[in-house]
Amino acid sequence: MAISVEILKAASKGDKKTHIVYNANLNFDMAKRYLVMLEKRGLIEHKGNLYVTTSKGKEFRDIADGLDL
Repeated sequence: MAISVEILKAASKGDKKTHIVYNANLNFDMAKRYLVMLEKRGLIEHKGNLYVTTSKGKEFRDIADGLDL
């Protein structure tokens, strides 16, 4: 869950996959799998060449941050 939260934080204002990879400290293969999973769950959207955290994703991120995992 921590990786998902880091990705959602990185994409909160919209960002390219490359920046998300570096900000979340991932490799491209892992980032691709997580981005697909987050997009299927409606937590992130792919708009052009940017990934943007949805309102549902922001809510999830805030709740998960509060869990202190």
